[in-house]
Amino acid sequence: MWMAIISFLGGPVIKGLIDAYNAKLKAGNVDNRIAADLAAGEIAAQTAETQAITQYRIASLGYWYEPEKIMGYTVAFYFAKLLIYDKCLGWGTTDPLIGWSGTVATAVVSFYFTKRGFENVAKILKK
Repeated sequence: MWMAIISFLGGPVIKGLIDAYNAKLKAGNVDNRIAADLAAGEIAAQTAETQAITQYRIASLGYWYEPEKIMGYTVAFYFAKLLIYDKCLGWGTTDPLIGWSGTVATAVVSFYFTKRGFENVAKILKK
């Protein structure tokens, strides 16, 4: 008689508890799945944004052989030779730049040092 009562009460009660626990696990898995999907979407969005920023930077920088950059390399080479080879190491002498070439060298150096400042001011004014 006791076995009948325990099996009658135990069976439906235990089955109900197990079903409730399974429902809770399934709900937790759904929440975890939704959270994982949202995280994957966020990671994909960040990756796409990073790629877009990289492409923008590449487009902004241009190519190494543009005329303004060739002038910059030439003046940088001249001053590097003047400062390192001639002055620091004392291995040579370089004629000073006078006239038009000195003016151009000064303009190129000024351009490279003031360009970024003007770009920053333009970005601030644009906002």
